[in-house]
Amino acid sequence: MKIHPRPAGSRATEGVDPRVSALLAWFSGHRRPLPWRRRPTPYRIWVAEVLLQQTRVAQAVPYFERFVRRFPTVRALARASEDQVLKAWEGAGYYARARHLYQAARRLVEERGGKLPHRSEELRRLPGVGPYIAAAVATLAFHEPDVALDANGLRVLARWTLERGDPGRATVRRRLYHWALDRRPPARSGEFTEGLMELGETICLPRHPRCGVCPVAAQCRARQELPDPGAIPTRRPGRTKPLVLGAVVAVSHRGRWLVLRRPSTGLLGGLWEFPGGKLRKGEPPAVAARRELREETGLTAGALERIGLFRHEYSHFRVALHLFRSRSVRGKLRARGRRHRWVGWTELRRLPLPRATLKMLPSLGQVPGPDRVSRGSRSHPGRTGA
Repeated sequence: MKIHPRPAGSRATEGVDPRVSALLAWFSGHRRPLPWRRRPTPYRIWVAEVLLQQTRVAQAVPYFERFVRRFPTVRALARASEDQVLKAWEGAGYYARARHLYQAARRLVEERGGKLPHRSEELRRLPGVGPYIAAAVATLAFHEPDVALDANGLRVLARWTLERGDPGRATVRRRLYHWALDRRPPARSGEFTEGLMELGETICLPRHPRCGVCPVAAQCRARQELPDPGAIPTRRPGRTKPLVLGAVVAVSHRGRWLVLRRPSTGLLGGLWEFPGGKLRKGEPPAVAARRELREETGLTAGALERIGLFRHEYSHFRVALHLFRSRSVRGKLRARGRRHRWVGWTELRRLPLPRATLKMLPSLGQVPGPDRVSRGSRSHPGRTGA
């Protein structure tokens, strides 16, 4: 099913709030040619909205294109294995999103012939679909008369209305949602929703809004009444992310590598990685590496070759991982309920791996030396639903 945007027209905005009219006029001429807009099927819109929940638009585009190229339809996604789905999502982070997409696709094929429901109430019954994604898909794909507000839309509305409360609070979000719902033109709810997102992503920026080129500046209360419109909405104080120290052992034997699969739920669920874990207080990294290998696999490492230190950053914490290589082990492999594999290099690269593990792979064939510290790749929050 192909979705075409409703044609813009003067009658569609008669009697509409001037801010909304200005936004729609601007959006009709400035909407970016994003891939999910060029071919806006319900499935592609759904995948895009799931991806954009925790990934900024610029970073989301290549991941989106790779994912829908591999799985172009709901049925293609449902036919895949979980490893294939996670591999296609690799690097995008927040892997629960991919697992939920996969589970929802299988349910859609079993119960609805692979078709997405039109209404947000039905969409919310799918795994991983909360109020925001349900409203976004219903509005953008099926023109349901609703409004989906992400962090960008909330910020825009807070400045338009001079809302001084924290949009992180449910009462403030509800107030802004009902303001938008009362003023959106029902026939153009999808354009209004996308226009708010677009304005917040490109012009009404979090810290330094570009008011000089904003189409709604003349009607924006924050612009007209505050010396710094960027002071709205109220920002929560930043938190320092804790640092977690860990040790990892890459065990190799006759050209094959030992990898373990993480539990299907929780952080990095379903991904494959080398054995390893946290350092205990005061524990040397090499001692921790041997202990973690023994606890996770029952194996005792031979000589440990130190490879380097690798850093990575998640949404709520940072890690610094000491990587060691062991070319010999003793004992009987007991993975304690976790799936394990001995894989060659080619097969290893085909498995879905955490970003931190991917950073380690190029160094495993090199001669050990001083710490090679890889730059952490920060997480980039995308759309946070209201």
